[in-house]
Amino acid sequence: MKLYFSPGASSFAPLILVHELGKKAKLEKVDLREKKLASGKDYRAVNPKGYVPALETKKGEIYTEIPIILQYLADKAGATKLLPKAGSKARYHALEMLNFVAAELHKTYSPMFNPAMPEEGKAAMKQRVALRLSYLNDVLGKQPFVSGKHFGVADCYAYTVLSWSGSVGVDLSAYPNVAKYVELMAKRPSVIAAKKAEATAFEALKKKAEAAARKAETKKAASEKKAETAAA
Repeated sequence: MKLYFSPGASSFAPLILVHELGKKAKLEKVDLREKKLASGKDYRAVNPKGYVPALETKKGEIYTEIPIILQYLADKAGATKLLPKAGSKARYHALEMLNFVAAELHKTYSPMFNPAMPEEGKAAMKQRVALRLSYLNDVLGKQPFVSGKHFGVADCYAYTVLSWSGSVGVDLSAYPNVAKYVELMAKRPSVIAAKKAEATAFEALKKKAEAAARKAETKKAASEKKAETAAA
């Protein structure tokens, strides 16, 4: 399978789950500003919405939206410890937290990355974030994970969003349970492996681009030398 990602973006959530499941995924970097893949192809041909993540299966099926991708990966792997069986009460509670992260956390954090948002707007968003973090702090005071007693798909998503706190000026010190949760999650093997995979994919693309640039320069130099020789 192939995961379309952008470093530091919400696509990190399904990448954590891929490693939690012990699976492998080819990473395809997306330039979110230009909506282009490293190959130069238009990413919107994959996901018309233009944002990450998108998951492409071996059969060529495309899935978008984090809650859907997380459910697909867990269900496909039969990982009922990460996401309870469909139709069960536990499943509905798991989806409740998954949707809380998507609608109430992600959608209050992400606008603060917009450089066009005025400071008054960011301040208002931080007030909204504070309410959500207060609730989450209470939840994590009663259970070790956002998903409950055990790590689950909602934790992949929650950690990803909460890890942006420093970048948008959200201080987690007022929410000790949340701060401890983020600290512990950062040490989880699947999170460490996901970070390494992102870094490796990014570095490989960087080297490929540098090699292409060197090749172009060599070709240009050879062409100029040929022109000079012909002129002489």
